[in-house]
Amino acid sequence: MTTNAHASSPRLRWGVIGCGVIANEMAQTLEREGRSIDAVANRTHAKAVAFAERYGVGKVYATADELLADTDVDAVYLTTPHNTHITYLRNALAACKHVLCEKSITLNADELAEARELAKRAGVVLMDACTILHMPLYKELTRRAAAGDFGRVNLIQGNFGSYKAYDMENRFFNPKLAGGALLDIGVYAITLARLFLQSSPHELASLMNPAPTGVDETDGILMRNAEGQLVVLSLSLHSKQPKRAVISADKAYVEIMEYPRADAADVVWTETGERERVQAGRRENALSYAMADLEAAVAGDVAARRQIETSADVMDVMTRLRHEWGFLYPEERNLTQGVSSR
Repeated sequence: MTTNAHASSPRLRWGVIGCGVIANEMAQTLEREGRSIDAVANRTHAKAVAFAERYGVGKVYATADELLADTDVDAVYLTTPHNTHITYLRNALAACKHVLCEKSITLNADELAEARELAKRAGVVLMDACTILHMPLYKELTRRAAAGDFGRVNLIQGNFGSYKAYDMENRFFNPKLAGGALLDIGVYAITLARLFLQSSPHELASLMNPAPTGVDETDGILMRNAEGQLVVLSLSLHSKQPKRAVISADKAYVEIMEYPRADAADVVWTETGERERVQAGRRENALSYAMADLEAAVAGDVAARRQIETSADVMDVMTRLRHEWGFLYPEERNLTQGVSSR
């Protein structure tokens, strides 16, 4: 089944940098809509050629810089590892391309602030591809929450646990690939929480158990904002948990399973105990909704343009948490050492 995600937005000409799992998923999503990616580049050229042949991509470039130099490319979908994002963002925004960047959009808050300033100067849209921001279900639930349907939100709880076998070279546990639970799965939980909070959390308390490589393997996070709203999150890359979020309010609680790409939620009403099923969108179209939001933002949609503010709040929280843990990625340690040696 196709989706009308792009129906009200102008079609941009898209280039993809990176040909991993998520890029393939995006291409497959677009195929279902009768669309295709216009250009592709990858660190391994042969992989880009194979990707283009599989999905009917018109242009294949040997380097990302060549793709960015193509004036027929309007927007770029960036799917490379987290720690490479800022380098590609600098180049793409300097080339005046709109950018949809996979999560985690950057390593830290300083990098995101830099990228936002570059986008502002270039007059282009920078958008976080984190699915929580784009799924129609969350747009419906936040609309209802803002209207007061559920009463005051008091507590938000989130679980996300995957069991990843110990392979210290893969992206989950490798600090050189910006591994760790927080940037890989915690970004979903914190983004969801931020959508239903009146303001960003200013108080944080947390515990982190590291993997043998030093990246965060299991995290317990407690947050509170100025309005007294609490958030409790548990994350793990080496212990299975349900992907479950609960938004607790005066009049009801909202339970969302498989929340990173959820298309349904249950509202349980406090007074009667009755359950209401809320459905919106389709989980298999998650990446298409992200692309559609960028196209809408380019067309001037104010709500879509403001999504980056939520991303900035989330990145600030994640940066503060890692600061409390004393955990830096190699790029950050190198920068710190460079500053201290001057």
